[in-house]
Amino acid sequence: MSKLPLPAQAKLIRLWSKYTAAQIRRMVETFQQLITYRVISNEFSSRNLVNDDDAVVAATKCLKIMHYANIIAGDVDTGHNEEEDDEAVAESSEITLQELLGEERRNKKGPRVDPLETELGVKTIDCRKPLVSFEDFINEPLNDVLEMDKDYTFFKVETENKFSFMTCPFILNAVTKNLGLYYDNRIRMYSERRITVLYSLVQGQQLNPYLRLKVRRDYIIDDALVRLEMIAMENPADLKKQLYVEFEGEQGVDEGGVSKEFFQLVVEEIFNPDIGMFTYDESSKLFWFNTSSFETEGQFTLIGIVLGLAIYNNCILDVHFPMVVYRKLLGKKGTLRDLEDSHPVLFQSLKELLEYDGCVEDDMMITFQISQTDLFGTPVMCELKDNGNQIPVTNENRKEFVELYTEYILNKSVEKQFKAFRRGFHMVTNESPLKYLFRPEEIELLVCGSPNLDFQALEDTTEYDGGYSKNSRIVREFWEIVQAFSDEQKRLFLQFTTGTDRAPVGGLGKLKMIIAKNGPDSERLPTSHTCFNVLLLPEYCNKEKLSERLLKAITYAKGFGML
Repeated sequence: MSKLPLPAQAKLIRLWSKYTAAQIRRMVETFQQLITYRVISNEFSSRNLVNDDDAVVAATKCLKIMHYANIIAGDVDTGHNEEEDDEAVAESSEITLQELLGEERRNKKGPRVDPLETELGVKTIDCRKPLVSFEDFINEPLNDVLEMDKDYTFFKVETENKFSFMTCPFILNAVTKNLGLYYDNRIRMYSERRITVLYSLVQGQQLNPYLRLKVRRDYIIDDALVRLEMIAMENPADLKKQLYVEFEGEQGVDEGGVSKEFFQLVVEEIFNPDIGMFTYDESSKLFWFNTSSFETEGQFTLIGIVLGLAIYNNCILDVHFPMVVYRKLLGKKGTLRDLEDSHPVLFQSLKELLEYDGCVEDDMMITFQISQTDLFGTPVMCELKDNGNQIPVTNENRKEFVELYTEYILNKSVEKQFKAFRRGFHMVTNESPLKYLFRPEEIELLVCGSPNLDFQALEDTTEYDGGYSKNSRIVREFWEIVQAFSDEQKRLFLQFTTGTDRAPVGGLGKLKMIIAKNGPDSERLPTSHTCFNVLLLPEYCNKEKLSERLLKAITYAKGFGML
């Protein structure tokens, strides 16, 4: 079955899409059991790759057929697609790593597209709700033994002899996909770095292998966005270099931690209500594009660049967008069901309008004209169609009214702002497998991290150095104190130690924190290397002093210096 030609696979998919959820789930479980059995009964390693197991590969390819059957059998919306940008994002004009090695550049026409998607005319992003949960297709034992560095190589080279599980992203969990994306980003960074060195030697250009941003802490938005704007206009390829941030007047060397704080400060400023670029919905606790913002399209483009740079440089952002933003970034327009997340009060009102049993025209007396509020709180009237103020909403046309209202709120009213935002995002991610690998909810996890903080998982995976061990008195007292922290104090501790107050993809167990001894008892506060998630802890004489010093450190921490 896995060796069937593409048209035959498509016919099989359409046939299986008529099956019930129980039938599809039973077939999925059969293939999953085969994969799991092969994985646990063999000792796969870097020398004995799971990619070379014919049974696992064949079962995965069969699961792919089931995956598309499951999508078609679910709630699918192949319409409501965002228009492509009129101005295409410029690809890097410089030589890539593949070209340096003598290989022809691949994927020149943009991100990879699954041939089955083209054959069927449906994409994973088109599925609002599959018949069987996407999680049922993930095989955790396979993810545990997959050598992602090797799998990524097979994915990029695209040889017939080697199978890559990245071509079947449905079977991978978010942690594994994130690792594949990390390899892709790093290789692209190294490629840009090598090309810069080559050009500096051949053309005599100044050596600048990094995307360097030197900013003043008090003027971070002005400094960062002006610099990024210059780069975006002069040479967008520089955005794909590794980010290196320096705060003026501070000694911190950016090995990752300084970048984390840079992104945190930029996001805090951008989403400040006083700036007026985004509006805040109290009921959903989410931000949305301000339709009456005075900021230029260029400013929204720069915000998109910042979001793309955060993903590209593996930094978590404290942003609160509704899911429809990530769907729109992947090419889908917002629809009524997206309002439930982004504008819950409006969604409930429109839902009640659709379900109203009485006479809409006489009882509600509304027309195809709606009222919006500008930046100063002044009502502004907007017509959903020509002469909308003269057209009453009736039982017969209320569905059209709801569709036009939704289209206006989620798409038309923010079209300029969002197109600029998406253009900036694609300047950084246009050559990335991001769109191929991730669903919208996974991109949100990638950008924002996990809000769930499992400190027991963090304690279980923490390593110790400098004379400390998990049985040391101060280490036991330290975890007793941290576990007793309030949620806010735990977030402050994470911010102090790692540079972000959220858990990475996969949870705090993936953080790999190190607690190192920093001398005997003293009055010094604990310090940290946020670039490497290292906490430097003096051996305080008692638990009370440890608690007092630690709380003071995490509460008043700000800035970077050399120890």
